[in-house]
Amino acid sequence: MILAEYFTTEGDKVAFSRQQASRFAKEIANDFNPLHNIDAKIFCVPGDLLFAVALDRFGLSQKMCFHFAGMVTDSQLIFSDSAGEKIDISDDEGKKYLSIQRQGPLSQDHQLISNLTQSYVSFSGRTFPHLLVPLMAEQNVMINPGRPLVMYESMEISLNTLHIQQPLLESTGSTLEVQGKKAMAELKFHIMENGREVGHGAKHMALRGLRAYQEEDMQKVVDQYNSYKQAYGS
Repeated sequence: MILAEYFTTEGDKVAFSRQQASRFAKEIANDFNPLHNIDAKIFCVPGDLLFAVALDRFGLSQKMCFHFAGMVTDSQLIFSDSAGEKIDISDDEGKKYLSIQRQGPLSQDHQLISNLTQSYVSFSGRTFPHLLVPLMAEQNVMINPGRPLVMYESMEISLNTLHIQQPLLESTGSTLEVQGKKAMAELKFHIMENGREVGHGAKHMALRGLRAYQEEDMQKVVDQYNSYKQAYGS
């Protein structure tokens, strides 16, 4: 993965074109959410791309938490580092899109950061349909087929040590907490290297516009998602 292909920089300012963000979603994250389509009426830069750029620019801390505060379209964001434990990513008008909390030792090891980023993005790309659809079926709810809203809420990661090189993420279970027409999914993972656990974390997704689960309708959404994937690769 050559991360620099998916954004442009000017000092502390980072910009994502629709083309760059959409390519990252499909080619790197294996994410075919319609929100990342170039021609989408409601377009959103993948949260995994913001995560990747943040690690690339600020380094990897032993404990980190990322909170996504808004949908990034084609805005130019300011990635300005600080010596403190909190970093806010905002646009030129001061609107915040991402907050990062970090604790513990810091690593600037480019290879470690690249390997962890790719492993996390690969795990994250399995969110839909592999992880979310079984959760929705279990809770008897589903997203709106006409306007599927599944949004990145937050993620956290905690490492036992930074003296690692080839971390791999393994799913350790997922849950879906439903509140009316909204739900929050928690996707947990362990971070492994050479058969031993070196850390853990979780990804949180917000689902909106829920309705009663219908097997046939849900299958149509999955089929359409897979057709986007197949068409892009052909």
